[in-house]
This record gives sequence, structure tokens and C-alpha cells, in this order.
Amino acid sequence: MKRKFTIGSRGSQLALWQTDFVKTELEKRFPKAAFDVLIIKTTGDVMLDTALSKIGDKGLFTNQIETALLNGKIDLAVHSLKDLPTTQPEKLRISAVSARELPNDVFISKNFQSIQDLPPHAKVATGSLRRKSQLLHFRPDLEIIEIRGNVPTRIEKFLTSDLDGLILAFAGVHRLNLDSHIKQIVPTEIMLPAVGQGAMAVEIREDDSELAKILGEINDQSTEFCITAERAFLRSLEGGCQVPIGGFAVLNQDEIFLEGFVGSLTGAKIIRHSIRGNKTEAKRLGETLAEICLQKGAAEILDEARKASEKSVSEVV
Repeated sequence: MKRKFTIGSRGSQLALWQTDFVKTELEKRFPKAAFDVLIIKTTGDVMLDTALSKIGDKGLFTNQIETALLNGKIDLAVHSLKDLPTTQPEKLRISAVSARELPNDVFISKNFQSIQDLPPHAKVATGSLRRKSQLLHFRPDLEIIEIRGNVPTRIEKFLTSDLDGLILAFAGVHRLNLDSHIKQIVPTEIMLPAVGQGAMAVEIREDDSELAKILGEINDQSTEFCITAERAFLRSLEGGCQVPIGGFAVLNQDEIFLEGFVGSLTGAKIIRHSIRGNKTEAKRLGETLAEICLQKGAAEILDEARKASEKSVSEVV
């Protein structure tokens, strides 16, 4: 094989780490192929001063990259799976997912060892409605402060602020060797992660059978079963960054345990439920869990969250 492949990537340190990881894995297995990287700026990279929930776009970190893929400017794209909308554009598909890093969120603080140790009315920073909802459900007294930027930027902003805590995904902090800042790996009992958190996805054009075969060599099937269930759950709820939804699947031999969360922006209303089933029915499990949550009142909660987010979007525009 002598084909040259161009990988599309965002330009953040974390995105480039992830892209380099995939590139290295492919080069190990296919030394005769050539892989280079093209950095592409996305909407989410440009609009750094606006809350994600207020931009009103599900493809904040993927649209421009997927356009380059469709136009043939790049051959494959590496994404944080949690940033990838649950429905791919026509003619594109996910061809491989990485083995998953620990999917939990982490608590970072200068003075406190855990979320539980925070004093009343402490200020905690996050840019995620999912984290905000679950934090306020667990600790209604907390003051949640909006924060944006890539992982090192958010940590730097926090360290020079009077904030009491910061919540980030473990995977990003760990991959950039910033573990020394972590005070607590937040238990999933307190905070379910975002769908796909901790995994990377490689996206290609549907008709590129040669590249699909290559990527099959680095695909982690266990992670694929889990994220199939999680993404089916999210897709069935029509969720995105504008609504507080979390989902986490664990594979034990042939059985998937899937847990999902839907919450109000204030954390006052929370629906959390779990389901088990065979891994071959991963998609159906996600859809079934979504149906159960909807029957328990998720539709009303999500409708309220969407209306609030749409109002915020209109105010920004």
C-alpha cells in the first residue's frame, strides 16, 4: 500500500494529541502508507467567548472538518466522540473508535479535595449544561460559573481566578499530562459523563472501502458496542450541547449496562434510569432507555431546557 492519506484535525493541544495517537497507530500497522495532518478551525474554536449552549449548533467542533471530508480535502477526521453529532452527514460514517479512556469527569481545586468538601455557595466553573445540572442536583447551594476554552486554557483561567472548583473530563486532562491538578475523579453516581466521553472517533467517506479496511485494524469493538448504545440513547432524545443529557455504557462479557440521565438546567428535576441487555442489541438498548426516560417525563424537562437555550441563542444573535 502506497496511498497517502490526509487527516483532518482541530488545532487544540488535545485534538492534536488525539490525531497523533491515531496517526501513530496507523503508521505502526501500515508502514508503507503515508499520513499527514491538516489543521482545520471549527465554529467552536472561533467563538471562544460564547457559552456552547448559546451558539445553537450541534456541530460546533465538526462541521468544517466534515465539509473538508466531503470535498475530498482530507481523507479521514479524528474527533472527540462526545463532540460528534449522533447523526452523520450523508456520505460520511464513523469507521473506527478508540479504546476508551476513563470516561469520568474530574474536580480540580486549589483548596478543596472534592465536590463534597466545598463550602456552602462555593463557585464552580464548567461550560457544560450536563455538568451544571448534575452539580446543582447534588449541591443546590453551589454557584456555577461559565468557562470556555481548551483544557490548558480553562485550567489557567481557573488558577488565576477566585473560583473554588473546576470540572473537566478526565481524558483530556490525563492525555495532556495535567493530572497533578486533579483532586477528585467524580463518581458516576454524582455525575454521569457525556455520551462518548473518553473515546475518539475516526470519520471517513462512506465509499472509501480501502480506508475502511485499514481503520478496521484499530477499531476497538468493546468501545464500539458501548458508544452505539449511548449514541442511540442521545439520538432518540434529540439531544445536543443545549440540553443536559448524560449516558454511560459498560460492557461485561456480552452484557451491556447502560445508564442515562436527563436533567433541568437548575438540577431541580432529574430523571436517571438504567437498563441491561446483550451487546448485539446495543442500538435498541439505547432507544429503549430513551423511551423509558420519556415516559418518566424527560420530554417536558428537555422542552424547558431547549426553550431556555433558544432564548439565550436569540439574545446572542
